[in-house]
Parts: sequence; C-alpha cells; structure tokens
Amino acid sequence: MRTDVHSHTTFSDGSDLFEMAEAAEAAGLDALGLTDHCIVTDDSFGRRAQYDLVETYEQRRDAVDTARKETTLTLYDAAEVSYVESESTEIRKFLSTAGFEYTIGSVHFAEQYDYTTDVQYVEADAETRRAAIKRYYDAVVTLVESELFDVLGHLDLPERLPTLRGFSSPEDYERVAVALADSQTVPELNAGRVNRSLNRVHPDPEMLDSFRAHGVEFVLGTDSHTPDELTTRVPALEAAVDRSPIDVVELDSLLS
Repeated sequence: MRTDVHSHTTFSDGSDLFEMAEAAEAAGLDALGLTDHCIVTDDSFGRRAQYDLVETYEQRRDAVDTARKETTLTLYDAAEVSYVESESTEIRKFLSTAGFEYTIGSVHFAEQYDYTTDVQYVEADAETRRAAIKRYYDAVVTLVESELFDVLGHLDLPERLPTLRGFSSPEDYERVAVALADSQTVPELNAGRVNRSLNRVHPDPEMLDSFRAHGVEFVLGTDSHTPDELTTRVPALEAAVDRSPIDVVELDSLLS
C-alpha cells in the first residue's frame, strides 16, 4: 500500500494535520490524501456548521503547503464531500471553484435517513430498515452516475450500524458495481469499520465478487481520524487486499 486516499484533520473531525502526516510516514506510506468532510449546503441534520470546509479550504490549503515542506510524503489537498442529490448543481459549482486535487463523494444521509447513527433505527421494524437501505443505494448509484467525484467513499456505510447491518442485499451491491463499471468514479476499499465492527472493511468482503466480475478497480483509504487509527488500519487494509478478489489501482494513475 503506497497511498491512503482518505484521512481527516482538525479541519473537520480529525486530528492535527502534521500528526496525521507523521503517522502516514511511520506506517510506510508514500502519499496521504487529506480529505476533510465538506458539506456544501445546509442539511436537515444540522451538520453544515461542523463540517465547514467550504469556508476553510483555503486556510487548510495553506497548512498543507506548510506540511509539505516538513515531510517526504506526497500530501494531497482533497475533500470528502457529502453528496445530496438535490444539491448537485451547487456541489459542482463549489468544486469547480475550490480546485481540490481530487474528491471523495460519500452518502451520509438521504432525505429523512441518517446513516451515521443508529438513533432512528433502534425501534424501527425490518420494513423501515430495508426502506432506508434501498434509499441509500439509490443515492449511491446516483452519485456514481453524476461523475462529480473521483472516488466513491465507503460504499456500504450502513454496515457500520448494528441496526442496519445485514439489510444490504447482493442485488444492492450489484447495482453499485454496474454503475461503477460505466463510470470514471473509482470506489475505495475503506477501513473505517476495522475498529468498530467485525474487523471488516467496506465494502463487505462477502460482496466483492460483483465488483471483480464487472472489472471495477479500487483505491485504498483508512478513513482515519487519529494517528493511531491510521497506523492500525494500514496493515488491516493490506491484509484485506491479500484476502480479497479485487484489483487495486494507485491514486496517482487516476489523476495523471
């Protein structure tokens, strides 16, 4: 593993940028993507103020430039953008102005559904949970088809939540694989749930055959928010690749 395409700093909900770079060096990486959360427009869950990279990306860019002088790593000035279908025009306009080196597009919520917390699903019946899952994958497929982003983030995010885990079907993964096969967007093998649930990655290892069958390649992202997460998740990703029937592509080849 040469490049971690997905990490967070204090410009969203992560750790000090310089400490994250040091951890990447310690993990033996050549490059680190700094992909702080970015919510372009107001959202119904009130997270716009917390994830305000839309206002602070130039300040962070200055910090990235400073960090580049102190490390041998390649540091990418990038972002993880929360995709909302109805806001595609605003997102496209912002990205054309911001000029990130690459972007990850992720679905964190869709309409009334929030996929970052269990709260609204704890007392929900199976039909409601399955409806939330279907809406999630509808949004993921639309994200891929939009061609707004270079990378698709944690493509089965609901698997992090115990209340929604297991409600994704092989047909859901097949839909995403078909969309990716016809898109410039590349998914990530994401280690965001390595320390949270079942020591697994995204997408679920049992569902990878569809992606291989459609010739879909992956980049690798730790989705780390702390130096300890980064150094723990790099070897976990490397082990997952060794076990998985997927093809990995390096980020620099996508951006060249």
